[in-house]
Amino acid sequence: MDMLLQYDFMRKAFIVGILLAVIVPCIGIIVVLRRLSMTGDALSHTSLAGVALGLIMGMNPVLGASIACIFAAFGIEFIRKRFPKYSEISIAVVMSAGVGLAGVLSGFVSNTSNFNSFLFGSIVAITDFELWLVIGISLLVITVFLMLYKELLYMAFDESAAQLSGVPVRTINIVFTILTALTVSVASRTVGALIISSLMVIPVTCGMQFGKSFKQTLLYSISFAVIFTVTGLTLSFYKGLKPGATIVLTGVVFLILTFPFKSKKK
Repeated sequence: MDMLLQYDFMRKAFIVGILLAVIVPCIGIIVVLRRLSMTGDALSHTSLAGVALGLIMGMNPVLGASIACIFAAFGIEFIRKRFPKYSEISIAVVMSAGVGLAGVLSGFVSNTSNFNSFLFGSIVAITDFELWLVIGISLLVITVFLMLYKELLYMAFDESAAQLSGVPVRTINIVFTILTALTVSVASRTVGALIISSLMVIPVTCGMQFGKSFKQTLLYSISFAVIFTVTGLTLSFYKGLKPGATIVLTGVVFLILTFPFKSKKK
């Protein structure tokens, strides 16, 4: 570990990775409980359209990804309200639009290597600006999540009942939508647009194997995400693997190993 941390880019990678390991499960557990597990996929694919637009216009692609994700997140929420019994339709529609737009815009990008780096992420090549952006968004997500903890919990299990009990569902949905979009956009840059949804769901799935309450599941999910991130970054450094993909595969292997344990527990 000492050898890893002597490199500046690895120190940045660990800081960003651990911060994302804390905030992504916070978003992921709400998304999973609302039966919208593929939301991360839709937003991350749409973020590629923002990346391409940012590169074309000469602005930071992460900002472009953030803007695209915010629009996509509101699009999902809008369509979900129109088809409450078929909420997964909203994800499919937005993902299709995002992929199509990204495909068209990518043809106008001169530096394709920069665009391709967003597909599987480049956590070991983040800039100082992106580091501070992740720190800022992480602090924002943690603060808002703690402030709205009870409301989000209530809404995750029964949105209609939450509204009847006086919870400002519409306002909280807007806030949560923005937080989700910002989280996915920065994670797409570091972990990769094609695998961010896996990082959002797998730690939560592992947490659900052991947690007996919402709070326990959340804490387990964050713990697992941190373990997967540290393990994945360490393996990628010594074995020359893609960091984002290695982090996710570490989580998948661990999840598979927990199945027999869960069965015995039952």
